[in-house]
Amino acid sequence: MKILRSLFFYPVFFVSTIALGVSAVLATFVTRNSNWAHLIGRLWGNVCLWAAGIEVKVTGLENLKPDQPYVFLSNHQGWFDIFTLLGKLPVQFRWLAKEELFKVFVLGPAMKAAGYIPIDRSDRRKALASLHQAAERVQAGTSVVIFPEGTRSPDGSLQDFKKGGFILAIKSQQPIAAISISGSAQVLPKAGTWLIQPGTITVTVEEPIETAGLTVKDNDTLMLTVREAIRRHLTPAEGGPSPPGPQPPTTLAP
Repeated sequence: MKILRSLFFYPVFFVSTIALGVSAVLATFVTRNSNWAHLIGRLWGNVCLWAAGIEVKVTGLENLKPDQPYVFLSNHQGWFDIFTLLGKLPVQFRWLAKEELFKVFVLGPAMKAAGYIPIDRSDRRKALASLHQAAERVQAGTSVVIFPEGTRSPDGSLQDFKKGGFILAIKSQQPIAAISISGSAQVLPKAGTWLIQPGTITVTVEEPIETAGLTVKDNDTLMLTVREAIRRHLTPAEGGPSPPGPQPPTTLAP
């Protein structure tokens, strides 16, 4: 089953990436509106989920206000997190993604057309400039999605968070919407196999955490609060151990 599903998935993935990637670039060029590129990206995500035989169950969307920009912070279990958020998060958003992806054939130009924001982690100055640019986007009304772990988890368990996404949220003064993704690591682990395991991915959107009035001094507490908001919807193996010491508050007061 895994072999047959994988033999079906990969050709669909490559063909759809090229066809829809080119379509995203052309749509942005013609309409001068990057929202169309993101909508095409949403179609790409759903096509890839369908080809892999993945069912996605989403809860918590009622916590989001239609006209409110958010900084979405999600755990990152595997490759299929990207397809899942693209296909099933029904809002316009932009990725903050590592710069290397913008150099990939077709995918890179499509990401640029959609207005996604590259971040160069090897250069602190460039990384801070990217965070500042993303904060301005959020202030202007565009949501962004960030994986605070920085990269895919090697075993599906929640890894340490990097501070960039939280600095961005505080700079923007807009709420954080924590997202928990469960089951993605079983579909395609980071290492060890290329075979696709059809199954179910569960996505939970937590109630937004306000950042209005917070400063960089609140960064560590905010990070712990978001980590626990994500962790509470994961399995024990996915969530890993709870951090030692007092648990963070569920809300933050400025």
